[in-house]
Amino acid sequence: MTLNVGVIGAGSMGTALSQTISENADRILLHARNPDLCHDINNTGYNTHYYPNHKLHDNIEATTDLKDLKDCSFIFLAIPSSAFRETLKSLKGIISKDTILVTTAKGIEYPSLNTMGDIISEYFNENYVALSGPNFASEIMVKQPTLTNIASRNPENTKKVKEVLATKQFKVKIIDDVRGIELCGVLKNISAIANGICEGMKINENARYGILTKSFDDTIHIIEALGGVYDTTHDYCGFGDLILTSTSTESRNHTLGILYGQRLIIDEAASGVVFEGKNSIMAVKDICTNKNIDSPIVDFVYDVIIEKMNPVKAFDILWEKIE
Repeated sequence: MTLNVGVIGAGSMGTALSQTISENADRILLHARNPDLCHDINNTGYNTHYYPNHKLHDNIEATTDLKDLKDCSFIFLAIPSSAFRETLKSLKGIISKDTILVTTAKGIEYPSLNTMGDIISEYFNENYVALSGPNFASEIMVKQPTLTNIASRNPENTKKVKEVLATKQFKVKIIDDVRGIELCGVLKNISAIANGICEGMKINENARYGILTKSFDDTIHIIEALGGVYDTTHDYCGFGDLILTSTSTESRNHTLGILYGQRLIIDEAASGVVFEGKNSIMAVKDICTNKNIDSPIVDFVYDVIIEKMNPVKAFDILWEKIE
């Protein structure tokens, strides 16, 4: 039986996952919104927009039509959280009820406060698989050693996804905490922004890494309060991803924080850059308010990014709260 796998999103992560999965599947259908990019992939074998120097495997085929994914056993959703609901609406009625959906998006819908998995459950069922870890697409693409976590309410689905996804270089660890894995993917972006703000302000390293420690502590507190598991925060999707995203120059949210710390506000709409962390901070702030969860780090990021408070003033407020 031919194993068909769909990947929605021909950006950096969707393409990198397609390249990895193609080692285990017979056919990969990579959905791209851009017809020109689709044409390039099918006629040259290169994703000219993201990886112009890396040849894609021959069993990867691009398409602009979601209907072409109707026979896929697995569909990986490698799209921004802002595009999630509309994509799922379009998929409804196309794919089989047995198709296993895998989300790689790290965000919370606002103002509904739904995770990406919650949205999947609205249109399909709650047996989706969530994937999250300290993963940069550029490293996955060139087969550098990578570790990630997956979780689902259906243990059989996680086993099947691991078989499709895991390779010698791409190691996949199953955990039993869907809520925690999704929340880790959101909260690490807030930590990254916080650390970036401090770096942009040229806060000394003693204080910066103290703030990073506090970010991890707040992450644990929030996840446990929302029904997640403590151990998840110490796994690859938790501590690993938080540290990577908070300190790497490749992290867009860390960069966003640096810009705000330097009081250099960019026009995201004009640049075409989507920062998932900025989209999530309002949702996390609302969640903390609704659940009476105290998080100085969330307050700090919200004050600087949303309220446009002077970062020096916001840091002084944060510093007063820390002991």
